[in-house]
Amino acid sequence: MAIVNSCPPFSNFILESTITNNVAAKNISVRRCSLSGRIPYLSNKRNIVLPAVASISCPHIDVDYLESELRERGVTLSGIGDSCVVRMALENGNAANLMLPSGLITSFKAQMWHGGTMELLHTSVSPRENASAGALIQGGLSLSLDCQNDDGLSWSPNAWALHQVNGSPQDSIQVELISRNKQSLAQVKHIITLGRDLLTSEILVSNSSIASLHLMGSITCHLAVSTPDATYAVGLEGSGFFIRPPLVADFNIIPHEFAKKTNQDPRKFWALNKLFSKSDARKWNVDDDVESMMRDVKEELEGEEQDNYKHLTQKLSRIYTCAPRNLTVIDRGRRNSVTVRRNGFKELYMFSPGSEHEWYDKYSYICIGHAALLEPLILNAQSEWRGGLQLWNPNS
Repeated sequence: MAIVNSCPPFSNFILESTITNNVAAKNISVRRCSLSGRIPYLSNKRNIVLPAVASISCPHIDVDYLESELRERGVTLSGIGDSCVVRMALENGNAANLMLPSGLITSFKAQMWHGGTMELLHTSVSPRENASAGALIQGGLSLSLDCQNDDGLSWSPNAWALHQVNGSPQDSIQVELISRNKQSLAQVKHIITLGRDLLTSEILVSNSSIASLHLMGSITCHLAVSTPDATYAVGLEGSGFFIRPPLVADFNIIPHEFAKKTNQDPRKFWALNKLFSKSDARKWNVDDDVESMMRDVKEELEGEEQDNYKHLTQKLSRIYTCAPRNLTVIDRGRRNSVTVRRNGFKELYMFSPGSEHEWYDKYSYICIGHAALLEPLILNAQSEWRGGLQLWNPNS
């Protein structure tokens, strides 16, 4: 009998539902595991039973076949601290990593024309003040969503379970995560697809209640660049925008100098449950703006983009309200480009930390989010909504 050491136990990590292929469905279900000092195990009945009560013992069962089936689909699991890393890898060299239960996508390596691979996402790992809490991981590609019903009940999906795995390493791999809230009768699926030239992050929100659901938030990615000074955004000309303070979410990277002007913690600039609406746009006075956006002149709070080849060397934090669905980011330093495609969301969030930092360091990124930040998305009762972000690599 073999003990599974690839994914350690933690209270919020749940494997639930099925792992399927194109031929037949093979049910493998796992419930919550909070067993102190134990490892999740697999039964011979193809069910992984992880008791929710720590006092219940769990037998050591052989689970080699589970790892084998996942490997057949190009997926492997490994433990890191209290998290589980899900790695997807295609035979052409494309690979992506995501973490559970947070759902953070930390890596997307894409095949390039020269035969090697290049990391397209920027992720920062730094120590916390409380060393026992583990490392602080930020950046990558993440989902920040706030769901609120007509009764004022608010919920954010931030603990994800592995729900389903499909595909093959020859073509594409799809990993489906799920998060549920029984009180508001809401369910969110996060579907991550790794293809030959792309990585797609898509969410499906289901409202099974008899009341409408208001959605606010974004899917945000930190694109790795050599430096913002060598980076350009192509396709924004004519797009209307609002200047906004940096979007604060669990995994967003925000330079500390953005808080110097107001002596505030940068994480307090923008909580998702206190988002500015369009009607509040002119209440944001430049005297209250962050130092990095003042540049010693008064800036308009809204405007229209004049450049189709937007240089991102300056510090910038904007929400574009009528941006194109496809936006290309070119990095002359790394000699590559990425096309960011939008689906479902109406707004485009863009943040540049500026070029005062060292090349290829913590702040060598451009943050792009597909969002509902100025106006909520309204999901009617007994209905679904789908939206997403796709990174397409044209350099293979």
